[in-house]
Amino acid sequence: MDKSISAHRLLVLIAAFLCIGVEAQTRKPNIVFIFADDLGYGDTSIYGSDVIQTPNIDALARDGVRFTQGYVSHPVCSPSRAGLLTGRYQQRHGWEFNPAGRDSAVGLDLEQRTIADELKSLGYTTGMVGKWHLGQMNDYHPLSRGFDSYFGVLAGGSQFLEVLTEGAAFARNGAPRPRSNAVYRGREQVQVDRYLTDVFTEEALDFIDKNSNDPFFLYLSHTTPHTPLQATKEYLDRYGHIRDMPTRVYAAMVSSLDDSVGKVVGKLKEIGKYENTIIAFLSDNGCAGYIGNACSNGQLAGFKRYHQEGGIRVPYILSWPEKIQGSRILEAPVISLDLMATFTAAAGNAVITEDSVNLLPYLSGEGSAPHNYLYWRSGPTIAVRDERWKLIKFRKSDFDDSAIDSTGRLSAPIGGWPTDAPLGYLTVLYDLETDPGETTNVVSEYPNIVKQLESAYADWNAQLPIPSKAILPGVRSIQTQIDGQSVQLIF
Repeated sequence: MDKSISAHRLLVLIAAFLCIGVEAQTRKPNIVFIFADDLGYGDTSIYGSDVIQTPNIDALARDGVRFTQGYVSHPVCSPSRAGLLTGRYQQRHGWEFNPAGRDSAVGLDLEQRTIADELKSLGYTTGMVGKWHLGQMNDYHPLSRGFDSYFGVLAGGSQFLEVLTEGAAFARNGAPRPRSNAVYRGREQVQVDRYLTDVFTEEALDFIDKNSNDPFFLYLSHTTPHTPLQATKEYLDRYGHIRDMPTRVYAAMVSSLDDSVGKVVGKLKEIGKYENTIIAFLSDNGCAGYIGNACSNGQLAGFKRYHQEGGIRVPYILSWPEKIQGSRILEAPVISLDLMATFTAAAGNAVITEDSVNLLPYLSGEGSAPHNYLYWRSGPTIAVRDERWKLIKFRKSDFDDSAIDSTGRLSAPIGGWPTDAPLGYLTVLYDLETDPGETTNVVSEYPNIVKQLESAYADWNAQLPIPSKAILPGVRSIQTQIDGQSVQLIF
């Protein structure tokens, strides 16, 4: 054999191996984001539940990083999702309140780019399965907001079962009835005859199978365990020892969510993609107190709708076995907004918004705590926290039984609730380091801390732009007791 030819072949071989090595180092990770709906901070065994067993979520946490102070940007569903998908506090673009059915006509500001938009521009195939809740008209539809495929519920929720199957059960207004919110494949309505959580899971697995050859982004947005409380025999049988039916049904629903996580992880392992897949698992807000003691926020005070920790601190897990050391617990405050910068950084071009921080340096041990302050606003209710302290200002209210409607909420005036506080504010300060359950208001003991946090909030609030489109007013509201005083929550 000619020596020059052999040398040439050797060089070609070496170059090929070098190219493979470079490619292996620069492979884009797949990204799977699993969003639970109204799952409480204490509703998984890895976060302390002694009622509900979640072996698959627990395993995901052991393979990755579990945050103990992971937050969402709002204590109710739709604004939380608007913040998550844009990587920006939703006050920047006007989606501050739940649309309360109004998303049939309006939706997330069309000038806002979503995570799906950004990842699609980086070469990802993007798919969404599940709850949208950010607009139902064509321009606001997921297929118009960066997603290549969609299967799910455009509105805020839906029946899990339309008929009571053998061995199934319901509780807390969960009696099966014809589906009021349709299920769509793309823009076409479809009929779903099986348990909705299971159907969403199967659609997610199908998306992974069909798109395994190229980098993909899957947003699996479950409606579980949001009301109506409905569960099939398969999941109920795991909790036959629980006599209280709402608690039993809720636990069964969380089990269906846990199975979904396990099946997604199993599929990724089956096709050899698990190691190089980022999986994020969060809830959109805390558990809903209106379902009674069936759900749990652990030691945290408050529930969905509240700016106390139980409304905004959620299970928050990130896994990327190929790049992120697992079996770790991180305690610095992070927020759902950070996923925009984190996902796009992993994909090769970090999109750093005003509010989104790339968590990868922090996860690798190279970066400091991601945030100096986190902020929340829902009309007149505001909150701000630093590493240790949290300040909340509630709108004081006169309790009036006659103002309560059939849903247990306050009837909103025409035009929605005002955002001022004519009766003044109740100000509370909590030391989250020693009092994570927010049991003791120390506002009078630390006036300088109060001033510092008020100043930080004022600076943040002052630089928020006035959205180009009208802000949806808050029309849903409840009254509650905080620190012995009656306050109004608008959401």
